[in-house]
Amino acid sequence: MVNATSTSARAEEGRLLEAARGGDDDAFRRLVEPYRRELHAHCYRMLGSVHDADDALQDALLRAWRGLQKFEHRSSLRTWLYRITTNACLDVISRRPKRVLPTDHGPAAGPGDGLADPLTESVWIEPYADKQHGLEDGYAAPEARFEQREGVELAFIAALQHLPASQRTVLILRDVLGFSARESADLLGRTVPSVNGALRRGRKAAAERLPDRTQQITLRELGDERIRELAQRYIDAWERGDIDAILGLLVEDATFTMPPLPTWYRGRDAIAAFLARDALQDRWRLLPARANGQLAFGCYAWDPEQGTYTALSLDVLTLDGPRATEVTSFVTPHSRGPARDQFAIDVLERFGLPARLE
Repeated sequence: MVNATSTSARAEEGRLLEAARGGDDDAFRRLVEPYRRELHAHCYRMLGSVHDADDALQDALLRAWRGLQKFEHRSSLRTWLYRITTNACLDVISRRPKRVLPTDHGPAAGPGDGLADPLTESVWIEPYADKQHGLEDGYAAPEARFEQREGVELAFIAALQHLPASQRTVLILRDVLGFSARESADLLGRTVPSVNGALRRGRKAAAERLPDRTQQITLRELGDERIRELAQRYIDAWERGDIDAILGLLVEDATFTMPPLPTWYRGRDAIAAFLARDALQDRWRLLPARANGQLAFGCYAWDPEQGTYTALSLDVLTLDGPRATEVTSFVTPHSRGPARDQFAIDVLERFGLPARLE
């Protein structure tokens, strides 16, 4: 049955390929659709930005459409699409600065330091709606070292952005996607020894930036019931404006970052001062979510002009047991009106969250 199914799938792929080569754009869409989500996740890992991933994938599929006549089945269609998509991402990397989190951009602010203005240039890693993009549990291939959800965790994405493009590419192909050394070398037009060398250097550099345990391991050990309890405690603490309760959910040296603001705080004292001075001046409502394979919350601040709670941030928690080591709050500037509406469209809509709460 498996062989018959596989043969039927190859025959269908062949029919769609011939139709697409004849100019049938619907056939091309059907040909690449099974790979679209995993290719988008690949672009996000390479670039650290959902918007850059959107653009890179669109560019890659356009290149594939135009180059379809050159596809000779020397590799699988999937491998051919990964080759084109990887090259599109490398072109993006070559012409723009790497994406980072505020902790890599500058030193922590002190308890008495207020919020700096947001940076207008695109330098920040963006959150990833893994559910919307169909990211599955488990490994992409038996040879992969990282689970698919581990491969989009914020710490992993941030570590990747610090690697040279060649090491980043090889690490993703080998350890996340599970391509063999030979497949990776063929895909990149390199030799197997050069791929293996880049992989060794990339693993070493990434390991220096990665925590000992991934969020997937932590979440599995906590279990669904404790995760729900933790999420409800976080929601209740913010909606009550209870600083002590919020701090009780953080480790002693936790960090609180707010891209696109460069300002970030380390430690409970500095975070407490920020909460009292800035964040808790608003009234909040929160909805639970998942981002980058991690526990997250859509956060809504009261807007008296609209008479509703309006989307202001997406908080992503990095956990060590039942407490957070990092709160990464992807925010919109505290302006009213269009800026917040655009934030809801660009960020929260991807997570299936509403723009406003009555």
